[in-house]
Amino acid sequence: MSSQPPSAVPLRWRVNLLLFLLTVVAVFHRGAEPTESGWRGQLEGLMSGWSFAVPLLAILLVHEFGHYFAARAHGVEASLPYFIPLPVVGLLGTMGAVIAMPDRIKSRNALLDIGAAGPLAGMAVAIPVLVVGLLQSNIEPVTGPGALEGQSLLYLALKRALLGPIPPGHDVFLSPTAFAGWAGLLITMINLLPVGQLDGGHIAYALFGPRQNRLSRVVHPLLLGVVAYNLVKFLPPALSAGTREALWQAIGNSSFWLVWFLLVLMLQRLGGGDHPPTDPGELSPTRRLVAVVSLGLFVVLFMPTPWSTY
Repeated sequence: MSSQPPSAVPLRWRVNLLLFLLTVVAVFHRGAEPTESGWRGQLEGLMSGWSFAVPLLAILLVHEFGHYFAARAHGVEASLPYFIPLPVVGLLGTMGAVIAMPDRIKSRNALLDIGAAGPLAGMAVAIPVLVVGLLQSNIEPVTGPGALEGQSLLYLALKRALLGPIPPGHDVFLSPTAFAGWAGLLITMINLLPVGQLDGGHIAYALFGPRQNRLSRVVHPLLLGVVAYNLVKFLPPALSAGTREALWQAIGNSSFWLVWFLLVLMLQRLGGGDHPPTDPGELSPTRRLVAVVSLGLFVVLFMPTPWSTY
């Protein structure tokens, strides 16, 4: 039962709905094609983003409601998703969504179910979206400046299986639907980081118990190692080019995991550091397998360089 007074419930629904509608507009805008000026032209341009926005929003909704319904099934109070619109600077138009759970999750089985339900449900949508999108994409020569999406083991395998080998000097130019599917992989990868109270942190705590707190303190600094890898990869060519633009581009290409290192640090400080404990008890064998598969999914989704420009 909610501890909020009844008068607060309609307001909470309004906030959820408002944030979702703002996110819908931001994601449609991200996928929109440039059009003529005027309100009619702007509206037509916004609606042209549907082949990116609809599948991406579907992935996000299924992910978040996977958590929501798993929490409800275990009697854990959970809010509706609070979507985070990012209309101007965001790559996708959104930073995803969060669900508030005011109470501690007492059972490790419940913690695993709630933590894993979102990523697994989201992937059940993201992979078909990506397959359809890749079949709509073209292999073309790489010419001039552009951007390169992150390459994970799963993503590389799907591209190879569906499109065959890519000739030197060529790349897959993603359709909007393929980009939405790739974004679903990116979002799932971030959520499955086995740190703090991200989905991966919940899954790892359900599997390892309090030992997860030590594991999290090891994994979190490793993100800075990935930042260093990208700096070594991008800085020397930028310094050789000798231009300010090349230097800023190299820094931008190397900054993704630094941002997430800082975000995780902030979330850990706000959450009191270690993961909240569960009551004594072990995972059931089936759930243990689900936990291992979920953490293994992070490995095949991991992108050392999620986004770069050239």
